[in-house]
Amino acid sequence: MPAVGSNEVRVRDVILHQGGIWRAVKIAHVKPGKGGAFNQIELKNLVTGSKLNERFRSEDKVDRVSLDLKAFTFLYEQGDTLVFMDQATYEQIELRKDFVGEDQARFLQDGMVVKIELHEDRALGVELPVSVVLEVVEADATVRGQTASSSYKPAKASNGMKIMIPPYMDVGERILVSTETGEYMRRAD
Repeated sequence: MPAVGSNEVRVRDVILHQGGIWRAVKIAHVKPGKGGAFNQIELKNLVTGSKLNERFRSEDKVDRVSLDLKAFTFLYEQGDTLVFMDQATYEQIELRKDFVGEDQARFLQDGMVVKIELHEDRALGVELPVSVVLEVVEADATVRGQTASSSYKPAKASNGMKIMIPPYMDVGERILVSTETGEYMRRAD
């Protein structure tokens, strides 16, 4: 693990600190009127999920950790557990749904390829594709006079999620939804 200066740490970097593995969430470079400059870094523990605000002086060194990113296929959900298969070795791993996050787990579909961040064969994070294709299963009726560019109507997607779609769309349409924001992006091809 390479030791780098604290001012070289960027958002999303993973570092070793206080015996734990932390991801930099927010970084602020502070130069007070008196005293030396420092970096205020908000860290999130990748194992426990706890957060920590830490000050690092400019000359402080931190150990940057490199994570392995491996492709896994989502197989199925079993209660509070999600089962994934390594595409290279065909080994299966089980991750708790709350580890993946309820807002991310709702996008998982059978056979979907995801990337799992690993450190010493321990899963630390799941990276979903940028978007998923969902089908509209319920949609409100279009109100006359609505313009297609400025207004959206509520709908329900095939994964049970409520979403706002353009008024010209209806039940049965396939749409592309962002896994980051949960918002409608465009009609699926």
